[in-house]
Amino acid sequence: MALLDLNLAQAFEPENTEGSGGSNRDLVWDLDQFKQQKLAQEFVLQFENRICVYSGSVEQIYTNYNVFFPKEENRKIVILPNPFAHHDIFHSVPEHAVKPTGLMIVPDYYSADKKMMLRIPLRKGAEPYRLVPLNAGLRLINSRRPPDQPLLPMLVKGDLRELDQSTPSLHLHSINLAKVGNLSAMEIAGIRAVVLDKMDRL
Repeated sequence: MALLDLNLAQAFEPENTEGSGGSNRDLVWDLDQFKQQKLAQEFVLQFENRICVYSGSVEQIYTNYNVFFPKEENRKIVILPNPFAHHDIFHSVPEHAVKPTGLMIVPDYYSADKKMMLRIPLRKGAEPYRLVPLNAGLRLINSRRPPDQPLLPMLVKGDLRELDQSTPSLHLHSINLAKVGNLSAMEIAGIRAVVLDKMDRL
């Protein structure tokens, strides 16, 4: 994805419905603490529009968006929801319904195709976590969960992290649809469908 001029990025940045019309800072991610910023940028681009993004400050889920790196602020990542696809935004999703999972997506730089892996924390045994291929790992987790309580992964600000100086990662949150409260059955079904569809294509 080419760099976007900062002014253009700001022009499309969604309004924060909580305040007096300021920008939604949940959609501006900082890279200041990253040792390998270029690696982090390349890594997160692989998941552009493939994992939903949640903003707690405006209680919205974005299912259709692009990732930009403003030229004038090269230490920022800007998530830009598609301004022509308002139906791809789910509103009134409370923060308490979106929780961290402890699961992390990490790159396997040693494989021939540099595939993505899912790092699953372990409660027992000598090893603190297990690495499995991303899609297979997500499918395995959902095969062991009740059908009405699937893992529904999404990203929030702060989920892009560095495990070490050369390994970027994405921590995953998940939404509990039993806690969304004010949404209609159709909206709940819509969230479930779009998140599972994206997950199947990871």
